[in-house]
Amino acid sequence: MHIAEGVLSPTECAVWYAAAAPFVIHGAREVIRQVRDHPENKLLLATAGAFTFVLSAIKLPSVSGSSSHPTGTGVGTVLFRPPVMAFLGMIVLIFQALLLAHGGISTLGANTFSMAIAGPWVGYGFYRLTKRLGGPDALAIFLCMVFADFSTYCVTSFQLAIAFPDPNTGIMGAAGKFLGIFAITQVPLALAEGVLGILLFRFLAKAAGPQLRALGVLSGGPEPATDLPVKESADV
Repeated sequence: MHIAEGVLSPTECAVWYAAAAPFVIHGAREVIRQVRDHPENKLLLATAGAFTFVLSAIKLPSVSGSSSHPTGTGVGTVLFRPPVMAFLGMIVLIFQALLLAHGGISTLGANTFSMAIAGPWVGYGFYRLTKRLGGPDALAIFLCMVFADFSTYCVTSFQLAIAFPDPNTGIMGAAGKFLGIFAITQVPLALAEGVLGILLFRFLAKAAGPQLRALGVLSGGPEPATDLPVKESADV
């Protein structure tokens, strides 16, 4: 997914930087507010950032000759909502560009928009819809993880299609070709990420149940006065 240095023109890089900037600035403010108002959630913020960094650093060869990787943004999306992930995701992408040569600084705006903005918002839409329809927490988390991952690659496909339109079929034709490069590898990766997300939240429900209930992640609302076992109020 990471669009490498030099792939996009300077104009395209500038456009994607401009598109991502408002989301990242708002996300930075949300992170500051979260740390100031809820210092007990600092470890969960760190967990969300670390999970995104580790998963998105896993680079797997695609059957078509390109490469794919999980994104990990669904965890922070569920915990702290998409605005926070815009900032955390950008920080992750900066470290990966500088330390791992994944992506680039010139293409940071485009990569941030696809992985840290579009992906989390799409995943969050499925999460909220599932919760509103009365679905279990585990299903809501699974769908958020899966679609935050897969939609990132859909957006990247369109970013590349805009940069390299097909001579005959234009942007839409090119987008279909780019998506086809990733899809065979990315669908099972997204599903695996969804399962991993459920396992992680089961651990977090035991380790940080009160914080998760206060954040509204676990069914049952804020932590009650009596100290009930996590499994009685959580269906993750």
